[in-house]
Amino acid sequence: MTTGLATSAPSLIKRAQDCALWLIAAVHVMAAASLLVILASLTPAHAEDNAAKAAVCTGRNLLEELKTSNPKAYQAVLAEGAKIPNGENIFWKIEKPGIQASYLLGTMHVSDPRVLKMPAGAPEALKAAKTIVIESDEILDDKKAMAGLLSNPDLTMFTDGTSIDKLLSKDDEQRLEAVLKSRGVPFSAVSRMKPWMLMSFLSLPACEMARKADNTAFLDKQIALDAVAAGKPVKGLETFQEQLSTLAEIPMDTHIKSLIGTLKMGDKMDDVFETMTDLYVSGQIGLTVPMLKAVDPESDDTGYGDFEQLVVTQRNHRMAERVAPILGQGGALIAVGALHLPGKEGLVELLRSQGYTVTPAG
Repeated sequence: MTTGLATSAPSLIKRAQDCALWLIAAVHVMAAASLLVILASLTPAHAEDNAAKAAVCTGRNLLEELKTSNPKAYQAVLAEGAKIPNGENIFWKIEKPGIQASYLLGTMHVSDPRVLKMPAGAPEALKAAKTIVIESDEILDDKKAMAGLLSNPDLTMFTDGTSIDKLLSKDDEQRLEAVLKSRGVPFSAVSRMKPWMLMSFLSLPACEMARKADNTAFLDKQIALDAVAAGKPVKGLETFQEQLSTLAEIPMDTHIKSLIGTLKMGDKMDDVFETMTDLYVSGQIGLTVPMLKAVDPESDDTGYGDFEQLVVTQRNHRMAERVAPILGQGGALIAVGALHLPGKEGLVELLRSQGYTVTPAG
């Protein structure tokens, strides 16, 4: 953050942290990009207009600004990030004697060209792999995925007569209507959607939404499509229903707080998105959460603790268990959200606990 921003708008900074921690769920962890087909289908004409107008992302790197404005805080972020195991790489080689090597790639569920490029060695590993593993193979068929989600509406929609406006103050309701109008989405079309779903739509910058409107595949989906085109099997570790169920376990008031914060942040969310993307491209995923928390050390991040346990750690163990028999066959490329890789209970450590040697690749 710049000094001017830090001194003139402390509440804005706090909202930046609170919202950004939850933005990770939409970008690094959940395949939320696939769910946006539901919202995109509401306004195809406006989506095409966005695609024509929003060709360039405009966010700023907040960590670079912090480096200049507050070097001490910047160094503290680096120090905290250094304590996180396996937080300095997004591409790993998985080996065990007698088994063909496999690879683990951390992804962002976005279509940014910088992300689609993939780190050195990953395209070659993809080409050589016998099997491709992703979070959910349901991303290969948008219509089928949408049908599956709509068949269990409780996970994405209020079905008890509740609507989002009943959970918001009048001011926040007006903010939501204004943002939706700017994106060409009628409030009535989304009023019964769960708040996390609305947030995943509203928090993405216009440039990312424009690429989605132009049918540009996000990284995980592009990897899967390339595998199918090459005649390779694609296996999923979870279903969308399982992913959504983890979000449903988080208290509704936490979701509402996150949605309100996102609305109040407005274009500042672009800066958060850009910072996260830069950290991902540089492989420094371990710095993501420390950087966001450093924005306001006094902020209460209890909600993020719930998110981390349910949406990251719990799923890490599920993924590690389900990928074990695939790794036993060798020659796999596993591509999952990058936030699943680092930490004491991240996938890198969990695979090591299965007897594999896991080392940086590329």
